[in-house]
Amino acid sequence: MVTTGKTPTQENILHSVSMIDKPQIVSHWAGQRTSKRLAIAAYLGMILAVVLIGLPVYWMIIGAFKQAAEVYQVPPTWIPAHPTFGNFTAAWGSAPFGRYYLNTIIITLFGSGFEVLFAVTSAYAFVFLRFPKKEWLFLLLLAALMVPDEVTILPNYLTVAKLGWINTYQGLIVPGASVAYGTFLLRQYYRTLPPDILDAAKVDGAGHLRTLRSIVWPLAQPAIISFAMLSLVGKWNEFLWPLIVTNTQTMRVLPIGIYWLMVEQGAIEWGIVMAGTLFVVLPVVIVFLYAQRYIVAGLAAGAVKG
Repeated sequence: MVTTGKTPTQENILHSVSMIDKPQIVSHWAGQRTSKRLAIAAYLGMILAVVLIGLPVYWMIIGAFKQAAEVYQVPPTWIPAHPTFGNFTAAWGSAPFGRYYLNTIIITLFGSGFEVLFAVTSAYAFVFLRFPKKEWLFLLLLAALMVPDEVTILPNYLTVAKLGWINTYQGLIVPGASVAYGTFLLRQYYRTLPPDILDAAKVDGAGHLRTLRSIVWPLAQPAIISFAMLSLVGKWNEFLWPLIVTNTQTMRVLPIGIYWLMVEQGAIEWGIVMAGTLFVVLPVVIVFLYAQRYIVAGLAAGAVKG
């Protein structure tokens, strides 16, 4: 009998290994290499995006603390050599930022509040109510999403002027009190809600208002909060419409205040402009840091079902 010098266990292992499909092993390792390359490419893309987005923000922050000569220094300095808070004082004194803050807060809260209210109720109607030509109305809503805001500025201005709302809060708020995007976003989310809960509410005798308040609103909170945050940011940063419909400093808003910092003097003091820009950006950043988990959850969930 010829012996191979291997135990039966070793022979079984070698036999098992020989039975494995070699092309399958090669394909497995090739797939792992491809996954690693895709992961590396994804991380590189993410780093590039962070640099492209974060670099201007960082430059704005350090520019707000630089003296005028250092802002124009070549090569540029990435850390202020002599940090100063004088730019913030000068920016606050160059324009009535206190009044701008008040106007912006009023317009943002009321404008966003109306947008959220109309989006919540109209989306509920499109999903849970039956009325004639509902699908036609929804197509009209989708068509409204394709119309640029600039197209509606002239008709809105003529309407506001006829109503005598020029340079008033209602003239600033009412034309933008409702947007088609909010209704579309919440409608998509409402359609993902479990129908059993809504049927149970009907069995219990709940009407539409109670169903909306007690069931739909709590279940759709991520989508509602995400749209509310997007609306807040849009209202807070709105520039063109407030610039057109107001004609006195007492009714101006923060983005217009930044514009006046740039045109008030012949030479632009970029340190002062960047300090004033921080006045506008900082509240929005704080709100986004607080509500970012709701925004991501709401936008992702709204895309689950069409």
